[in-house]
Amino acid sequence: MRIALVSDAWAPQVNGVVRTLTTTVAMLRGQGHVVETITPDQFATVPCPSYPEIRLALGCGRAVAARMKAFAPDAIHIATEGPLGWAARRWCMDRKRPFTTSFHTRFPDYVAMRSRLPANWFWPIVRRFHGPAERVFAATETLSAELAERGLPQTHRWSRGVDLALFTPGLVALPELADLPRPIQLSVGRVAVEKNIEAFLRSGVPGTKVVVGDGPARAMLEKRFPDVVFLGALHGERLAAAYAAADVFVFPSLTDTFGLVMIEALASGVPVAAFPVQGPLDIIGRDGIGMAGGAGRPVGVLDENLETAIREALLLDRQDCVAEGRRYGWDRCTAQFFAGLASITEGDLVIAA
Repeated sequence: MRIALVSDAWAPQVNGVVRTLTTTVAMLRGQGHVVETITPDQFATVPCPSYPEIRLALGCGRAVAARMKAFAPDAIHIATEGPLGWAARRWCMDRKRPFTTSFHTRFPDYVAMRSRLPANWFWPIVRRFHGPAERVFAATETLSAELAERGLPQTHRWSRGVDLALFTPGLVALPELADLPRPIQLSVGRVAVEKNIEAFLRSGVPGTKVVVGDGPARAMLEKRFPDVVFLGALHGERLAAAYAAADVFVFPSLTDTFGLVMIEALASGVPVAAFPVQGPLDIIGRDGIGMAGGAGRPVGVLDENLETAIREALLLDRQDCVAEGRRYGWDRCTAQFFAGLASITEGDLVIAA
């Protein structure tokens, strides 16, 4: 099948959305599909206001239309609500081509945090963007239910996976962390206000706090918390080695739709500490034993007091975490993605699977 994937989130951005999309594209191509990616690195861009790491394509409408026409896709998936996403949506709508979208990021919540305006003001934009899609891909049943309540009932489950060959127990710890005071408490992700990292950095558990990632809040947090180790963005084997060095993985976000880094931590044998909110609840579960059917014993702790969650998670068995993390393979996730696509065959709408 010829699949067009349009995304405003792409390398060199470092986040779970980009890892999910690039891995999915690689898996689909490995299965013999022809995948055309339309991404910001192919256009002139400007930095996103207040978030310069994100690049926004300029004047991309005609170029997106030309790329779509030349590629002649059987199925079109629009991953993000940025300039490229809107341009691809317009092309599909003008030609009455079915398309699918995915809800990766709590766009209304993030804009609300930066603008200090109510998140509900921005949901009409989200409904307008995703409303015409044949299906809206969502990572969890909880998110699907929320989208339905918000007026987007046409959801399709698209879970997330982890590279089990890379994130695995028993690796050599990252040298920069090997001799630091323990326990090592690790957080991985964008260093931005919506990730609530400050809640982690304020916790009083002894040991060493380590932040892997970059973003607009990093300079401010480095200045305010000089005892915290900020490593910047890590990739591949070095990222896996950072997980290997950790005694607990701390996920302080209150707004994530999933939290890919949590399953990377579990697969590496690192228990998770987080707040009891969507994302952690969908991976760790309220009782802490996980939602994927691993060992059936606790792999994390969710608590309104993050410090309590960290202290209790440090007591958990790493092998139980591995058993849970290994339930998240990319083969199943890619099959879910493919099954949700919509294509045109001889003028009739059919499911791509």
